[in-house]
Amino acid sequence: MFRPKLPDVPTLPRATVTPQQTHASASVAGRPVAPYAGVGVGAVAAVVVVGIVLTALLAAVAVSAVSVAIAAVVLRSLLSSANKR
Repeated sequence: MFRPKLPDVPTLPRATVTPQQTHASASVAGRPVAPYAGVGVGAVAAVVVVGIVLTALLAAVAVSAVSVAIAAVVLRSLLSSANKR
């Protein structure tokens, strides 16, 4: 009563396959995938390398900004103490 009724799946009539059709479909289906997989691996590697380079550049900019800020604070402190004397 509570089980759903699934509709009947229509069956398609089977067609006869000639040897020429079998040969053509085998050549299409038997195409090597290796060149396409190589392109995918190369694209992933390129994205990873670009990400690493951009991360390194961002880290370099951050370190430079911190060092410039520290140098500015030190110079400000030295100049203000020199003016007070």
